[in-house]
Amino acid sequence: MKARISWLLFLSAASICCGQLAIGQTIYFPPPSAWQRQSPAQLGLNAAAIDQAVEFATGHEAKTVREGLLAQIHSFGREPLSDPIGPLKDRGGATGLIIYKGYIVAEWGNPSRVDMTHSVTKSFLSTVVGLAVDRHLIGSTLDTIAHAIPPIEIFGPGGNTPPEFIYPFESKHNRKLTWEVMLRQTSDWEGTLWDKPDWADRPQGNIDEWKTRDRHEPGAVWKYNDVRVNALALAATTIWRRPLPDVLKEYIMDPIGASNTWHWTGYHNSWVVLNGQVIQSVSGGGHWGGGLFINAYDMARFGLLTLHHGNWNGKQLISQQWIKQALTPTAANTGYGYMNWFLNTDKKLLPSAPETSWVHIGNGTNMIYCDPEHDLVVVARWIENKEMDGLIRNVLEALQK
Repeated sequence: MKARISWLLFLSAASICCGQLAIGQTIYFPPPSAWQRQSPAQLGLNAAAIDQAVEFATGHEAKTVREGLLAQIHSFGREPLSDPIGPLKDRGGATGLIIYKGYIVAEWGNPSRVDMTHSVTKSFLSTVVGLAVDRHLIGSTLDTIAHAIPPIEIFGPGGNTPPEFIYPFESKHNRKLTWEVMLRQTSDWEGTLWDKPDWADRPQGNIDEWKTRDRHEPGAVWKYNDVRVNALALAATTIWRRPLPDVLKEYIMDPIGASNTWHWTGYHNSWVVLNGQVIQSVSGGGHWGGGLFINAYDMARFGLLTLHHGNWNGKQLISQQWIKQALTPTAANTGYGYMNWFLNTDKKLLPSAPETSWVHIGNGTNMIYCDPEHDLVVVARWIENKEMDGLIRNVLEALQK
């Protein structure tokens, strides 16, 4: 009898690991090049409320211009040295998807269109760092970065000039920085990378004082800073010894059935030499151009992956431990986990949503809303930032019985 009970428990556990609910209902994961659609009524949702949510999203399209260069100037033109050094793209109109229990129940705009996703890119960047930890390329996020990476050779114009090396983690302050503080944007990293100094990103107060100010201890102060994000991307590239887009494709995007239309770029001057090969170090967003260019369907697949804590149809692509860390609030900013996991701590971000939800957010606004309590993923592109909660409120009303 004991053997029979043990066997039944084993089968139950195995079915859950393989994407089955204990009651036998399959957890749906969309296969490559296909995504099953269900009507709201088929899944017990209020169809009128879903329509209202779609109408809300299309009616609150971002007011920013669609021209890529003008949008970049409007967002960052007041900053010093704000000129773009990476590719830009004119954006599309309001677009999105509502994914319930894995199925598409609503879509609007043009979800197949490849657009810049801006700082949602940071969530993909932190993921490839997590993959490095899972594969023991990084011992722990509490390790300092300086001890793990050598001087980095940058690739300049051809000719007979000798190699040039950069040392992004060699100052007295930067030698103390760990992967953890870089992931949480609490590093206060100092320096210049790809011709962009750290102080030029969202400078506060007098710029001359900003250049010479005392540095905060790692972990003490949270500051959103894309130069530091790019320094993390360079460190991750050095650890992997290969382009990060290749890593993302092999370990994440191909296994979740993403399309072949996405691409991840850096800047015209962000080329390094690793293993005798020239590799582009990618950017963590579109601040100065570049970042991840992707369609809404592929964004939603990534959202489903994080919703299921790194598991895709029974295969653990990202460790549950890494997801747990990504969802742990940062002491200096409890609404932020790892980049770019915005948490709903105390319901400050989205008052209408569960506190257990999170959002991958980028300029535009681009958002991937993940709600495990409701088995829900919502992708919205080019929505007014202040209207994110209104959209989610409308979607959640459709789930009320």
